[in-house]
Amino acid sequence: MPPDRREDDARVLTRRIFGWSRLATAAVCIAALVHRMLWGMGSQTMAGSNFFAYLTIQSNTAFAVLAVVAGVVALRREEDPAWLTTARALVLSWTITAGLAFALIVWQAGEHGIPITVPWSDVVLHFVLPAWAVVAWVFGPGRREASWRVVPFVLLYPVAWGVFTIWRGTVIGWYPYYFLDLRQVSGVGEMVLSCALALAIFAGVAVALVLLSKVRPTVAPWGEISPRRLPALRRTRARRAPRPWRRAR
Repeated sequence: MPPDRREDDARVLTRRIFGWSRLATAAVCIAALVHRMLWGMGSQTMAGSNFFAYLTIQSNTAFAVLAVVAGVVALRREEDPAWLTTARALVLSWTITAGLAFALIVWQAGEHGIPITVPWSDVVLHFVLPAWAVVAWVFGPGRREASWRVVPFVLLYPVAWGVFTIWRGTVIGWYPYYFLDLRQVSGVGEMVLSCALALAIFAGVAVALVLLSKVRPTVAPWGEISPRRLPALRRTRARRAPRPWRRAR
């Protein structure tokens, strides 16, 4: 088999593997969401109407839907369209930040001696899936470079979610996170500072994802080169190669 054909087949196979992994990731995410909902319903602090009020649940629901779409695209196309890269950067920024915030909450609870139970579904949603998503973002073939315009758009969702959640909390007397409840913080200043810190983390994660999309690891020598461009690239390298008689001079 010619080298070009082997490289083409390897690229297609790798693309398909990551495509199926996206579908598997969506299935795992859905299973974790269902388990988390059933587990949460058994507690006295969560009502059915509050399950989807958490930013984590909303962002992971979007993550599952997008993983299905991205998996189908990877199985049918050699390269992700630009809109899919943008959508993945947005959703990944939200899910990764939610995982970091959850880890911080668990750590603070332990520091203050507050017992907190973390089911396996929370571990999957907050740590396992975001970690795997970053690996797939970096090494997955067919992804385009993300635009810097993604960063400000990442902030739109948490800002809108925060405004609505604070308003809803004043109506029903319940907040998904303690720092949004003025009764659990020292005042408006602490709440604003906590929200500003959260937005800074969202922006920082988005910036990191954009940078990672522009610096691809050299996993294979032809990883960034389309098979259709190989003959032209070889001709270009041949023209640039020094001639023996020129070296003799």
